[in-house]
Amino acid sequence: MGLLQKLIGLPLLPVQGVLWVAQRVADKATAEYYDPAPVWAELAALERRFDAGEIDRETFEREEDRLIDRLTEIERFRAQGP
Repeated sequence: MGLLQKLIGLPLLPVQGVLWVAQRVADKATAEYYDPAPVWAELAALERRFDAGEIDRETFEREEDRLIDRLTEIERFRAQGP
C-alpha cells in the first residue's frame, strides 16, 4: 500500500476500529445466546423446583416445553455452522 493511500485512509481508522469492536461484541453475544449450558442448567433447576413441589405440573410442562424449544433452536443454529 502506497504512502498516499495510507494517508487518505487515516481518517477511516476510527470507523474501522469501531466496526471491529462492534463485530467482536456481536460475536460474543451470539456465542452466549447460543450456549446450551445455561438452558440445561435452567432445565435442571426447573426439575428441582417441580420435585420440591414449588411448581405444579402444568407450569413445569409449559416451562419444560419452552426450554426444549430453546435447545432445539440452539442445535439448529450450531448445525448450520459458522
